[in-house]
Amino acid sequence: MTERGVGAEVVVDHVSRSFEEGRISALVDVSFRVQPGEFVSITGPSGCGKSTLLNLIGALDRPSAGEILVGGERIADLDGARYRGTVVGFVFQFHNLIATLTALENVQVPMLGRGAARREREQRARELLSAVGLDGRAASYPPTLSGGERQRVAIARALANEPLLLLADEPTGALDAESGTQILGLLRSVREERGTTILLVTNDDLVAAEADRTLRLRDGRVVTPDAAPRPG
Repeated sequence: MTERGVGAEVVVDHVSRSFEEGRISALVDVSFRVQPGEFVSITGPSGCGKSTLLNLIGALDRPSAGEILVGGERIADLDGARYRGTVVGFVFQFHNLIATLTALENVQVPMLGRGAARREREQRARELLSAVGLDGRAASYPPTLSGGERQRVAIARALANEPLLLLADEPTGALDAESGTQILGLLRSVREERGTTILLVTNDDLVAAEADRTLRLRDGRVVTPDAAPRPG
């Protein structure tokens, strides 16, 4: 895999995904490449296949045809759980935090399977909460946090294992405009400071415009005129 500090390249090569024995096509012959450290938004109308694509790249699902490479390796050849635990970080629209755990404990969850000592886990979790501006909320439980604060904890959790690739599915969709702007700024900082490759799914064209470039889907196909990185 790509070395730490440099995001992973993502190659989606003629990928299709169908359901119900081929009667429903969620993705049809999708191909594109994302450069290491690039911030790319994926947009399009509801039901066009955006989340399906993110799930395939995150190895939460498998394509019906085609292949996906991350960091030069075929996802199909990798252990899915290990890949998700070491290479990919996930941020979801509704944060998926555990309500009975504090912010500090939530951030530590991805580290539990890596054999790190408790003191090491807590130190890293505190550093990540500080990085997302939540120094004083480590002992707070999710129900006591604002929507923007919960999403910040979710981003800290997603970064716990230093992922090469961050997958964000509508991370601002449940937030007000101000909180959404803060989360987008935080994602840009992650890319700039850590070199993390970011793929962000959104229905909002204003959110999509914050990325380096946008891939637009319609009816399961890429309809962006040029799916290559912007020059310069």
